[in-house]
This record gives sequence, structure tokens and C-alpha cells, in this order.
Amino acid sequence: MADAIQSIVNGYVFLNDRKALDDLLVQRRKLVETLNACAGIDCTGTIRQVEEDITVIEAGLARLDG
Repeated sequence: MADAIQSIVNGYVFLNDRKALDDLLVQRRKLVETLNACAGIDCTGTIRQVEEDITVIEAGLARLDG
């Protein structure tokens, strides 16, 4: 899955599409909030993966800034 998000981020960076990256980041952060609010199921693995996605997206945004 990390390869998929990396490919998506690379594409947006190549296109210089900051808005798409910002939108992707907002969506992932909302997803983490939703998963943290889950009761009765263990979402730690999914949360960890989404947080890894956030790290990749933030790195893409940094590339656009640099």
C-alpha cells in the first residue's frame, strides 16, 4: 500500500498539484480521527498505515515547497 500512496504523491508532485496533496492530507487526517473514535474493534494496524500515508504526503508537500 505504501507503494500506491507514494506513486500517487509522486504524480501530484510532478504535476505541481498542491491542492490535490492538501486534500489527500485532510482526508487521511479525518480518517485517523474517525478510526481513533472506533469502539469495540482494534484499528491500530489501519491507523498505523494511514499515519504512514500522512508521512508520505507531507514529504511530497515538502518537495513542492523546496
